[in-house]
Amino acid sequence: MRNPAPPTLMEGLVHALSRVDRTLSGRLAEGLERAGCSVEQWRVLVLLSDGAGHPMSEIAEFALLSAPSLTRIIDRMATDGLVHRRVDERDRRRVLVHITREGRELHRSASDEVQRQERALLDGNGRGDVERLLELLEGFAGRLR
Repeated sequence: MRNPAPPTLMEGLVHALSRVDRTLSGRLAEGLERAGCSVEQWRVLVLLSDGAGHPMSEIAEFALLSAPSLTRIIDRMATDGLVHRRVDERDRRRVLVHITREGRELHRSASDEVQRQERALLDGNGRGDVERLLELLEGFAGRLR
């Protein structure tokens, strides 16, 4: 069997980012599942935990979800009593999503799990290295827009 050609920079980057995403997201999903939360719900709760209502478009962008996926997630979260929708008093055409007391409790327990995951990540990696990687990735993501 022949050795494959070395990957192009793009192929290597996509592959490495995908591996990291899969591994970290998988670990996070397992931990959040123990807290009774999905990764997608957690992302929504992180934004809503500021106490302000947010429009669906802003939540979708923050949580990295398509509009249809977000609608299903918000519907489920509303049924579970984690969020509620309210018409924006300043613009009656907009609907804002707000976190409930139950949503805050879930956010708190999920955040505890995320902090445990962060400590485990930092056990094998220096905090400075992870912070630098995050800085590089955020800068790179910003230039891709």
